[in-house]
Amino acid sequence: MSSIQYLKGIGPARAKALQRLEIFSVADLLHYYPRAYQDRRENPPNSGLNPPSLVIFKGHVLRTQTIPARSVLIFKAFLADGKNNQFECTWFKKRSFRNFRFDPFAQLKKDFKTNAEIWVIGRKENRQQFFEHKITVEEYYPVSAPETFLHAGRITPIYGLTEGITHKQMRQYIHQALKSAEQSQQPDILPPVLAEKRRFLNSSQALQAVHFPASLAELENARSRLAYEEFLLLATAWGIKRTQTKTISKDYSYQIKKNLLSPFRQGLGFEFTNSQKKVINEIFADLQSNLPMNRLLQGDVGSGKTLVALSAMLLAAENGYQSALMAPTEILAEQHYSTFQKTLKKLHVSVGILTSSTKTAERKKILAALADGSLSVIVGTHALIQDDVQFHNLKLAVIDEQHRFGVRQRGKLKEKTAHVDLLTMTATPIPRTLALALYGDLAVSTLTELPPGRQPIATQMASDAQARHIVEEEVQKGRQAYIVYPLIEESENISAKAVSEEFEKLKTIFPQYRLAMLHGQMSRAEKESVMKDFAAHKSDILVATPVIEVGIDVPNATVMVIQNAERFGLASLHQLRGRVGRGRHESRCILVAEHEGSVSRQRLRIICDTCDGFKIGEKDMQLRGPGEILGTRQSGELDFKAADLFKDRNILQWAIEDRDELLQADPLLQKPEHAAFKKRLLELYQQNWHLIDLN
Repeated sequence: MSSIQYLKGIGPARAKALQRLEIFSVADLLHYYPRAYQDRRENPPNSGLNPPSLVIFKGHVLRTQTIPARSVLIFKAFLADGKNNQFECTWFKKRSFRNFRFDPFAQLKKDFKTNAEIWVIGRKENRQQFFEHKITVEEYYPVSAPETFLHAGRITPIYGLTEGITHKQMRQYIHQALKSAEQSQQPDILPPVLAEKRRFLNSSQALQAVHFPASLAELENARSRLAYEEFLLLATAWGIKRTQTKTISKDYSYQIKKNLLSPFRQGLGFEFTNSQKKVINEIFADLQSNLPMNRLLQGDVGSGKTLVALSAMLLAAENGYQSALMAPTEILAEQHYSTFQKTLKKLHVSVGILTSSTKTAERKKILAALADGSLSVIVGTHALIQDDVQFHNLKLAVIDEQHRFGVRQRGKLKEKTAHVDLLTMTATPIPRTLALALYGDLAVSTLTELPPGRQPIATQMASDAQARHIVEEEVQKGRQAYIVYPLIEESENISAKAVSEEFEKLKTIFPQYRLAMLHGQMSRAEKESVMKDFAAHKSDILVATPVIEVGIDVPNATVMVIQNAERFGLASLHQLRGRVGRGRHESRCILVAEHEGSVSRQRLRIICDTCDGFKIGEKDMQLRGPGEILGTRQSGELDFKAADLFKDRNILQWAIEDRDELLQADPLLQKPEHAAFKKRLLELYQQNWHLIDLN
């Protein structure tokens, strides 16, 4: 579709403003869906669309008044509605001392003539005098104006805006775009058989109804249709990719020789859980297959995912292949490196680490060892996917905390060699339908047991004073404690305690104990030193940011205090809690909240009531949405405009079923009736995401 610049009323300047909202074409404008709706009908039912402070009414003007003040001018209009409720409406304008002749209220005086009928949208003021309702006006529309039907007397769309664009303008532009699309008669992209099967509105009806719905029922029908389209496109892309992956044969194979695996298991000093054994068998079967592995390993905090991954990496090593583990943070990469070094010390398997903090001389050595094959196992961060990192024979890639990485980043690691087996891991459990949508070409393995000896962690809400008392009790017994804060330094914009300031205060509160501080802006050497000292019990209390959320394993630590707990998501709270309960002593997690809203209260109650990571993950998605939890929102992936991965799981299931039906009938979408759908699919998932190749 054409550039928005040529749509009526826009022009170059406003087109530039709209580009800040990533609106470049008429099509972009059509798919710029409302962020909310207001019920601006006369006598609307209690639909829950309008906040309590919002006032919407249609009234006739009784009189107006202009009040000059020292720095502002005030215009008041007094109106009455059909039920004889009376309203005092107020506008404020800064006084211009340069141009005394300019009247900032000229248009208001013209519109608010006595007896004129006006729609008013505004907010209640607390102060009340003679008039029953005092309103600060946000929008108003004369009933006689020809375009008022877009803004009032209906369920009205509310859009995300940018500087220079008003709600009124945005509605008018989208109305123009809908008329333009109707005239150009764009084809409906949904395959006709599926559209008929699901009895959805057609594309133009759905777009009209999502922007300017005639009723709430029509709005929901339209949103369902648009959500289904987004899901079907994604599901089809994954379906095609899975088929294409199955045509790729590995030019290498694995044999279970047990010259590393057997001594590794014997040296652990404990048995794998039945769940770990089952998952290791699934992974080994994938590795021995002639197709590249693409498996998602999910398991709760402490379920033993790292040892499962290490088993697979040792199978690669005993077959002469290299493997790489990519973690999202340096601190987690360093923890994995430390674990691997200790575990593999007697097995003579070479292990290295590569992060952005790796010094130049060391980096050169590591790059050379990766290139000549003398380094078998490498652990690292994004540094592993830099262009100058070349492998001799990389055959296994492991990605930890996969939701922190995007499709492109995962793909870039796989590009380091012609074929590679990929294992991705997450402690954020994903319901099956969501896993199919987010990682449609992955097989899923789930660790369902915790290793024996893991202690249950009692979780409770407490005051700051109570939390300090609990910390002191445990430290007196010879145990250790974490105290976590959400920020590194105090912020004027965010009301939350900060680790650097609080660390100084805590040193005066616990003068008899040894305190250490850890946060992400410290150098690698500093972080390593602090963690080693804490693990060796050279410090009693570790004061930290959420950088310790993953990867810290100190069995003697029995208390986790989370300050400003209301600022953390459920998944983060659960991960932080998992840093304790790793030894033989009873452990506790203490949540200290300062500003509790209804959602944060609900979140904290959930974390106190259950230690089941799967239930917690499900609830977190309900409260915050999967895009937030799984990292897709920040990375720009799966940025669905209409669909909600959690609320629309039934629609997602329909899309997955219909995708299978579609691809069975037409695997390469070559039929004429699928041309529009295929065109959109290629735009999204071939040109933009490089996920598929249908050339």
